[in-house]
Amino acid sequence: MDTDCRLYLLTPTTLAPDFPDRLAEALDAGDIAAVRLRLEDPSLLRAAAEQLRPIVQSRGVAFILGGDAPLSAALSCDGVHLRTDDIPTASARRLIGDLQLGVFCGLSRDRAMDAGDEGADYIAFGPFCTEDESDPELIAWWVELMELPVVAEGPITAENCAPLVRAGADFLAVGDAVWNNPDGPAEAVRAFTAAIDAA
Repeated sequence: MDTDCRLYLLTPTTLAPDFPDRLAEALDAGDIAAVRLRLEDPSLLRAAAEQLRPIVQSRGVAFILGGDAPLSAALSCDGVHLRTDDIPTASARRLIGDLQLGVFCGLSRDRAMDAGDEGADYIAFGPFCTEDESDPELIAWWVELMELPVVAEGPITAENCAPLVRAGADFLAVGDAVWNNPDGPAEAVRAFTAAIDAA
C-alpha cells in the first residue's frame, strides 16, 4: 500500500571520524526527512553540528539538534528535539522562534497533547519494538484524533517496523539499525525503504 511514512535518522551518540562519510552515504540512499544530532557529550554538540549540518541541509534534509534549543537557533539548524528532562516546550518555542520543535512524550497521551498545545511541530512516542512490545495502537489513536505529525522511536529495524507504519506513523526514528548494519548504512536505508513500501 502507499504510505507517507518517512525515515528520521538519529546519529550515534559518539561519532567516529568517518561518520560524515557514512552519513552522506545514508542520505544518498533513500528518502530521509530529517537527521537528529544526539551526542553523549553535550560539549561536542557545536563542533559536530557545524561539521554535519551542511552535509544534511545540502541534500534538502532537515537538521535537528537534540536538546539544546538556544544552540539550534545560533547554528542555523532547522529545529530542536526535546527529551523529557529538557526545558519546557513553551520555553523552547520562545527561544527558537519558527524553527521546528519536536517533543518526545514517552507513551504519555497527556504529555503529547500538552506538547501540541505548547507549540510543538511534532511529537514522538516510544520506545516501540522493545521486549515489552509497546502497542502501536497509541500511534493509531494519535493519528485519528490529532493533526500534528508523530514519530515512532525505539530499537526499530526493517524487520519489525511494519506495525508502526500500518498504525500511521509519519516518521520512523532509526539509528543503530542503520549505522550498525554489516552491509553499510546505504543498504540499511534501502532495506527500510522496502519495508515501509511493503507494510
